[in-house]
Amino acid sequence: MDLVRVGGMMMDMRNEFTAIVEQDGPWYVAYCAEVPGANGQGATREECLGNLRQAISLILEYRREESLRALPPEARQELVVVG
Repeated sequence: MDLVRVGGMMMDMRNEFTAIVEQDGPWYVAYCAEVPGANGQGATREECLGNLRQAISLILEYRREESLRALPPEARQELVVVG
């Protein structure tokens, strides 16, 4: 389970994403079409996917924190579950 602090709460960040993985010479490179800017690379496929997972998690955490910071005081925060 990937927990991320959002505001004052810890939230479960388990989601499923599509990894596009290619081999470029001795390296594996991957990106996630659902999360622009998320990519990873590594000497092995497993290392590459691990780096991509970390990139996705960091990007989503940053975007959530930034969007919550910009909320007006009268806005309400509610949890929406998809899937």
